[in-house]
Formats: sequence, C-alpha cells, structure tokens
Amino acid sequence: MNEIFKINIQSEKEKKKLSPPRVLAIGFMSVILTGALLLTLSIATVDGKGLPFVDALFTATSAVCVTGLVVVDTGSVFSVFGQIVILLLIQIGGLGFMTFATMFAILLGKKINLNERMILQEAYNQSTLGGIVRLAKYVFLAAFVIESMGVIILTIRWSYCFNLGKAFYYALFHTVSAFNNAGFDLFGNSLVNFQNDIITNLTVMVLIVLGGIGFSVISDVYSKRGKHLNLHSWIVIRTTGLLIAIGAILFFLLEFNNPGTIGSLGYQGKFLSSLFQSITPRTAGFNTVNMSALKDTTVLMLIILMFIGASPGSTGGGIKTTTFAAVILSIFCMLGNKRQITVHDKSISREVTQKAAAIMTLAIMWIILITGLLTLTEKADFMALLFETVSAFGTVGLSLGITSSLSFLGKFLIIITMFTGRVGLLTIAYSIGKNDDSGNQAKYPESKIMVG
Repeated sequence: MNEIFKINIQSEKEKKKLSPPRVLAIGFMSVILTGALLLTLSIATVDGKGLPFVDALFTATSAVCVTGLVVVDTGSVFSVFGQIVILLLIQIGGLGFMTFATMFAILLGKKINLNERMILQEAYNQSTLGGIVRLAKYVFLAAFVIESMGVIILTIRWSYCFNLGKAFYYALFHTVSAFNNAGFDLFGNSLVNFQNDIITNLTVMVLIVLGGIGFSVISDVYSKRGKHLNLHSWIVIRTTGLLIAIGAILFFLLEFNNPGTIGSLGYQGKFLSSLFQSITPRTAGFNTVNMSALKDTTVLMLIILMFIGASPGSTGGGIKTTTFAAVILSIFCMLGNKRQITVHDKSISREVTQKAAAIMTLAIMWIILITGLLTLTEKADFMALLFETVSAFGTVGLSLGITSSLSFLGKFLIIITMFTGRVGLLTIAYSIGKNDDSGNQAKYPESKIMVG
C-alpha cells in the first residue's frame, strides 16, 4: 500500500513539472522583465530619468529577442550602464539563457539532469538528447571565438576613426549585436556611415551569417571539414547561399538607379550595399542604405527574406531556412507526383513537412492578425505596418521609420510579436497546452475530403 502511495505521489510530482517549452517561455519572460526594470533605473539613461516602463519593456524585449527595433536611439539616450545592460540582454537572448545556465552549472560541478537536457534539446531545436550538453559547450566556445575575432578586426579598423578605447567599446557592442543577429547600433543611423567600408561590411556580414546559420551546422562543417555533411547542414548551407545570392541580385537590379539608396554609388558600392542588404534581412537588422527610400518591390522582397529568416539552432528568427526548404520540396514532390520527398539521396519524413507547413501557416496567420490590428491602432502606411510586423516576428529589427511613433497598443502588439518570433509559435502553443497527451493515442478511420 505504501509503495502504491509513493508511486502516486511521484506521478503527481512529474505532472507538476514544467514542460521544456513552458520553461523556455517563462525563462525568456523573466530575463525580459529583469532587463526592463534595469532600464527604468536613473543610471540607465543619459538624462538620469530612466526609461518609461513601456519603452523599457519594448527595448528589453527587442534585445532579448535579438530583434533590434528601437523606440529611442540606443547611442544617445542610454548611458554606458544602459548600453551594457542591452549588450548582456542581447548575448543572453542570442545564445539562450539555458546555455549560460548550463555553463554555470558545469563550472560549479553540478550534474545536468534529464529535465535540463530536455530543455536544452528544445532550446537548440534538436531531435535527440545525445550530445546535447556537448553542444551547449560548443555553442559557448564558438560564440566566444567568433565574437573575439570580430572585436579584434573592428577595433583595428575603427581605431582609425575613434580613439582606441572607444573603438574597442564600439567594436564589442556591434560584434555581439551582429553575431547574435540583433541589429542594435550606437551610431544612430545603423552602419550607413560605413556604406563603402569593405572591412566593416565584410566583417559584419560574416558575423551575421555565422550567427544565423546554426551552431549544429558550424559544428558539422568544422568536424567534417566540409565533407559528407548531414542532410540538415547540406540544406541549410545551400538554402542560405541561394537566398543571399538571389536577394543581392534582385536588390542590385531594383535599386540600381534609385538616388535615395544606391543610385549615386559606384559599382563597388552598389554591389557591397546589395550584398549587405540581402544578408541583413535574414534577422540581423543592420542597414547601410536609407530604408524609407526603398522601392515598394524591394520592400516586398525584404519582407519575404525577413519572413524566412535564419536557420534552426541559431541566434536568428523567422520561420527558418529548413522550414521554407521543406515546404518548397514537398510542393515540388507533389507536383511531380512523387510518393517520397527526396533530396540529396535522402528522404524527408511526412511528419517533418507537416510540421514545416504548420509553422509557415501559423506564422502567416499571426502576421495577418497583428498587421490587421496595427491598421486599427496606427496611422502609418499599410506596407510600413506589414514590414514592421514581419520584422518583429522574424526578429530582424529593420524598419521603415515608424517604430518610435507607435502608440501604446502598437508597441504592445510588436512586443508580443517579437517574443512570439523568438520563442516560436509551436513552443508557445506547447507551453500553453497540457503536458499529458495520452488522450491523443486513438486511431480513427480515414476519410477523404476534396481540396483545391
């Protein structure tokens, strides 16, 4: 009898345990609220008044969700303390709070239990628990090495523009912001002043791509020296390369004669700006041209790139490159009347493509909902509102200049969208839903409906 009682108590404790998706959602919210409270302190702003809570919450959410949308200028409004708070929030949000928690636990000699491993698995979007702690260590080490190289290069380059101390500080801030695909800057106009600077452009672009390609892909490429990559890495690298190439070519052609963007630049400047603007919508948020001067067709192209975003297990957002690739591959296989979805001599399960279709559909529905609500609360142009919504959902940070003029409700809607885009719609759905899925095991007879 006592044994049965103990088993019942244990099962009740198991039920009360927070699921990994719920832990991630609560963890991100906790970091955001802590950051928001710090930014309301008098020492966080230059004027000594602190930021109003709604603006502090917006900024903290944008930093933790590595978005980059701002309601106040980061460089002129925040003190060094406020800027460092934002920098830490970007780093924690980009690598994930579970990465830091794991590293602290390892340093303290604490063993990572099964529940913590499951949370890491959810955070890194991995299919198995095998090697998950090793991946966390690799994420931390890879971020440190890559960011250190970025800081060194930008410090040397910017030492010609500023004194060494300022050059180092600016290099550190923008390197962390670039690698974590955040898009926060201290210049007030992003990187427009460095439009023709090859070293700055190439360094930031490489940091963005490495941060957005996914740590598992970097690990796979490094360990296998680029040969015999797994299917995930193969799809990510090719999809990323294709999107960057297509985006750069289209931007170059569409904006070639636009005097407000790249029309007055030479061929080198045009190509550099086109490549930069093709990479940065992949959730980074920096820009080297005047975004409000873009043609509508270019804006639409950037919206598509922002919607797709980076890759799974990276510092970026969006629906992810693999989600986009899975949906496209399933469409082609359906049109070709193929029973299996195949690529690179491998097959992709129906479960994966169904999940990809669900993610894309939910993302489109969310963007339509938020954009529709913004048309009721804001007086801005529809294209600007759609751009802002997709930028927030894709955790990009690019804007057509309406962020600072958003109403209270508009800011709240964008805050929710940034959080949703960073944590993930499915993760939020799973965190809200019940942990027990035993009632979903019954199999019912199939029946056909007419579609299309």
